[in-house]
Amino acid sequence: MSDQSSSLPLPEDLLADRQKLGWGLASLVVAGNMIGSGLYLLPVSLASTGSSSLIGWLVAAVGAATLALVFGALGRLAPGADGLSGFAERGLGRFAGFHVSLAFWMACLVGNVAVAVAATGYLGFFWPILKNPVAATLCNLGLIWIATAAYIVGARTASWLAAVALVVGLIPIVIAVAAGVSAFDPNLFAASWSPSGEPLLKTVPASLAIIFWAYLGVESAAALSHRVRHPATDVRRASVAGALLATVVYVAATVAVFGVIPVAQLAHSTSPYADLAGRVFGASIAGIVAICAITKTLGTIGGWTMMGGETARAAAMQGFLPSGFGSPTKTPIVTPLLGAAFMSVIAILSGQPTLGGQFGILVGVTSVLTLTIYAICALSLFRLAKTPGARILAVLGLLFAAAAVAAAAPGYILPTVGFFALTTAAWFAFMRKSGSRVDPGAEGA
Repeated sequence: MSDQSSSLPLPEDLLADRQKLGWGLASLVVAGNMIGSGLYLLPVSLASTGSSSLIGWLVAAVGAATLALVFGALGRLAPGADGLSGFAERGLGRFAGFHVSLAFWMACLVGNVAVAVAATGYLGFFWPILKNPVAATLCNLGLIWIATAAYIVGARTASWLAAVALVVGLIPIVIAVAAGVSAFDPNLFAASWSPSGEPLLKTVPASLAIIFWAYLGVESAAALSHRVRHPATDVRRASVAGALLATVVYVAATVAVFGVIPVAQLAHSTSPYADLAGRVFGASIAGIVAICAITKTLGTIGGWTMMGGETARAAAMQGFLPSGFGSPTKTPIVTPLLGAAFMSVIAILSGQPTLGGQFGILVGVTSVLTLTIYAICALSLFRLAKTPGARILAVLGLLFAAAAVAAAAPGYILPTVGFFALTTAAWFAFMRKSGSRVDPGAEGA
């Protein structure tokens, strides 16, 4: 037997490699996490801004692509880093890694409850009783625990659930775009450009405050870097491809809706894509659209459940959470179970008289937390990079994230500051004596 044969992977290594995600599947997870429940309701939220929100989508797309490149660069410079907290620790030390770890875990949990709330709203299309706050809360809890069970079966199961749901969830969008192409009215689109008559300098920022929520998830491949087969190259590919796919869907759907439905009617719609398809192809299509939307939101819940579990596992490996939360090769069952328990508490405590009110609260908290994490990761890239181009990219990513926080949900800045104050207190009380350890496999920039 030659010396080379001694380096061949063991059967369990081959099995572990097969369980990892290629960049194609990872890009679908990225797109699936971005093209979530909010897409189906965003046209209604953007009705007051009108068709000029198209500019907002393009501006957000540039920012999302910039952040995708930031995460891709981090994946290339530190392929051994385990998720976003690992990237932050490599560039800024354990203090930053600790905060990113807990903040992203919390953002995953809170955001996932928001998706469950939206899924319950779509289910209410068939069962109106779900409009009752108690029934809605019970449904939210059921969806959370179903997704948790899927993740416990395995990460690839959750990934395929998210990928399949993405395809199914795109069906109503494809139908809507087809309807828009066949019935698009350029005069109606132009008339809807700015319903309030205000200049774009006011309407575009207003649209950005809503649109940024749709791009949360661009970091998915980086957060799952431990599960990606070749993180040095695949994280960048998956991040950019996922962001581009999501942007194509967003722009096409926005143009279709505003080119067929007058904004006055759109503002009062509860299912804009079903309404669009019904106008062109008949009312019977509305049920199909609702079923596809439900399928998509279920897949999104599965994808974000996996994100939360993997974030907690990575935090345990870095010493930020107890070791029982994870190991180098698997996520113990206690991790998703505890995450589901936290989400259940969040779902109950955030309950509102209407699902829309609850959704808005959860979206605001998630947006600011996640965008703050984006800014920290951009700072980490600036510290790690040794080329002017990478540093410029880091600065652009930082500026975009800071602007997004101000535009997306300024009313939730104070709660975010409170969260980081709490985690800072926890750091000095429990973590400071652990030193400034950096993973031994850290790569140089």
